[in-house]
Amino acid sequence: MPNCPKCQKPVYFAERKTSLGKDWHGLCLKCEKCNKTLVPGQHAEHEGKPYCNNPCYSALFGPGGFGRGGAESYVYKK
Repeated sequence: MPNCPKCQKPVYFAERKTSLGKDWHGLCLKCEKCNKTLVPGQHAEHEGKPYCNNPCYSALFGPGGFGRGGAESYVYKK
């Protein structure tokens, strides 16, 4: 039985969400920046960590500059 990459506890078949090649608990699969609960296959990944597509991934790792990527109002300090 695999362990969840977030909490390191066993993930049972009935509760697993498979994403990024790993099995997660449904409540553990959250954006690393804003903690929004994510749906497998509908989020972005950076260095093995999940992020919501917009605004977090766009603002953190997308193209910089005003008016690019549609995330100009979200500016995070790295």
